Amino acid sequence: MLYIYSYIGGYKVLFISNSAIDISEFMNEYPKDSIEMQLLNKMSTSSEKYQYSNLNQLKFELNLRKEIVNSAIDLNNSDLNFSVFEDSRCNPEYWHRTSNGGFLLNNGAKPNEAIRDIFSNGSKYATECATAMMIVYYKGLLNVYGDDLFNRLFPEIYLMGWDVREPLLKEVAVLEHVTDILLGDRGYFNNPDFNPRTPQWEGENVIVLPNSLYYGHGIGITTANTIIQELNSARKENATHSAYLMHSLGRPNFNKLFSHYQSTPSRMAPLVWKPFPPPIS
Repeated sequence: MLYIYSYIGGYKVLFISNSAIDISEFMNEYPKDSIEMQLLNKMSTSSEKYQYSNLNQLKFELNLRKEIVNSAIDLNNSDLNFSVFEDSRCNPEYWHRTSNGGFLLNNGAKPNEAIRDIFSNGSKYATECATAMMIVYYKGLLNVYGDDLFNRLFPEIYLMGWDVREPLLKEVAVLEHVTDILLGDRGYFNNPDFNPRTPQWEGENVIVLPNSLYYGHGIGITTANTIIQELNSARKENATHSAYLMHSLGRPNFNKLFSHYQSTPSRMAPLVWKPFPPPIS
């Protein structure tokens, strides 16, 4: 078993079974200011013990977190519009808009092409911030898994807020208290005194980015202070509580995702899917 932590004095190590290994040689594989290096620095100076079965598992998480960050930036640069579910829209070539405002992958549509279409034809889409977070995670996984494995693991995709029915991504929808906020995590700015007439400002889901920045759909890439100011401007009359960043995060089960990544497709058992609600035209 491999652990990452730091000795007193900041000496960074990898710990495998009962043997400590200097982490500096491993860290030299990544550029100084890379996302991977920033993650390693955060992990190795934390009081939290990060546990991995082997180095490949650690490398997988670093790579996936990097691609989640890149996907968040790419989605911000697309023309994806913000809307409430009632006004959502999608490209009918790949998706069917369900009566509740969700997007259900069309029969016969390739999952990899459908996800990429959101990034390349964003003006044909509009949705709210939770759905945008899931789009980011799907794209990050597509970048890491590649087309064949991604299509095999996600043959049916339903994008609808936190109605996450994918066995491999359900953890993203659940906020849990964590010791560290890491790049690629899904955070939440809560707005306890939001105006009930504009429930879309009850809070803002975000992806944690480098340089103390966050991506929130509808707000863009900015600082925590700017997001709080935006949310505070949408509070009810005589509000007394400011918006704030919760210290609870949603993050995928990286170990579970890695277990499918390291398995060859021919040896992987098919996933069992929950039935999808029939689309209402």
